[in-house]
Amino acid sequence: MTKDMTEGSPARLILFFTLPLIAGNIFQQLYGFVDTLIVGRILGVEALAAVGCTGPLLFLIMGVVMGATSGFAIYTGQRFGAKDEKGVRQSAAACVVISVLTAVVLMLFSNAIVWQLLIWMQTPPEILQGAYDFISICFWGLPVTFALMMTTNIVRTLGNSTAPTIVLAFSLSTNIVLEPLFIMGFGWGIPGAAWAIVVAQGLGVLACLWYIWRKVPVLHIHREDWHLSKATLWEHLRIGLPMGFQASIIAIGAVILQAALNDLGPVAVASYAASQKVDAIANMPMMSFGIAMAAYTAQNYGARRFQRITVGVRQCIYMSVGFSIVAGLINAFLGPHLIWLFVGDGEEQVVEYGHMYLIIQGASYWILSLLFIFRYTLQGLGHSTVPTFAGIMELVMRAAAAIFLVAWFGYLGACFASPMAWLGSCVPLAISYWFTRKKLLARKDGIIA
Repeated sequence: MTKDMTEGSPARLILFFTLPLIAGNIFQQLYGFVDTLIVGRILGVEALAAVGCTGPLLFLIMGVVMGATSGFAIYTGQRFGAKDEKGVRQSAAACVVISVLTAVVLMLFSNAIVWQLLIWMQTPPEILQGAYDFISICFWGLPVTFALMMTTNIVRTLGNSTAPTIVLAFSLSTNIVLEPLFIMGFGWGIPGAAWAIVVAQGLGVLACLWYIWRKVPVLHIHREDWHLSKATLWEHLRIGLPMGFQASIIAIGAVILQAALNDLGPVAVASYAASQKVDAIANMPMMSFGIAMAAYTAQNYGARRFQRITVGVRQCIYMSVGFSIVAGLINAFLGPHLIWLFVGDGEEQVVEYGHMYLIIQGASYWILSLLFIFRYTLQGLGHSTVPTFAGIMELVMRAAAAIFLVAWFGYLGACFASPMAWLGSCVPLAISYWFTRKKLLARKDGIIA
């Protein structure tokens, strides 16, 4: 099933597209949440720190996967908005070809450098081996992750956010069942948590392919669709690779920050790891509204509904900023209880540090809300230069916090790294959207066949 987003109330379309997307993205983040919670509860704080310190490296590689697959699928959405069914099928074929090649290269490259990166990040010796065991398995499973992200993103860009949510919910449920079994039942320890992720994601891929085969005939690729022109491949690479590169740039800042945190000891690392899992779920509504704008913008751009894009952006800002305020209040009032879930009783300092982090992040969510909307709208239009520059600004600001603020203020300084990065990224995106909006309003709307 697909959804045409070029007709009807923009606010209603965006909201009802976003609600399942919020659930889906939360399910995606719950992979890390469940891993951290189960490992921390079953194997202890040291194991929690081992898995938690891999977060920036996972963000580095998984960010490339999520950014690239989202970018590849944008062209599919543009063809769908233009009512070009053959173009949709050819785009899907191009996504498959490019994704396979990218996934294999990324898998080999990441496993070749991961040990050295953990050492460079000054990972404490007592958690180094555990961190490597976990992340190397995740990296060997990258083709599976790539397949899951690619299939769900293609379905999503056709206006269907419900089916990907169900697939991710199924995959997470499988992970929740498998993880205790692999860790305790099979006695695999930390590696068991990673294997549970890979297996659960693999089952998610099969579920999504089954859904496409049964319900989305427009994605049934014909033999002739595999004959791809250089122009078609380039259109996908032109959007997808900069989005993947942008995500990797942002993640480098997180790696630098993690290196600074590692110097503060296992308690700070564990606190940051647990609070980041809560934070990642809390900011999912804002990210989901942004992703919704990418699909909405891509379809309306393909249909040449330019003024409709600007109306959608304005209405989306109202909704997303409202969600950001609610998320910030939840962080402030429920933060200690959420951090306690990871460590239990007797770890008061971990809970205190984690709550501090959540309060500071929550107060800045409105900036993140605007950042996501402007970034994904520009990407839905096929723009890549300014979003990439904004990613560089995010890297610079987060690295500055790691180098200076952590050195001066310790853990408190690390808590301000993300708000600084969001502000540094949001400013150029807002300026770019302002000028883009003026150009869109000056263009004449017209439905194209």
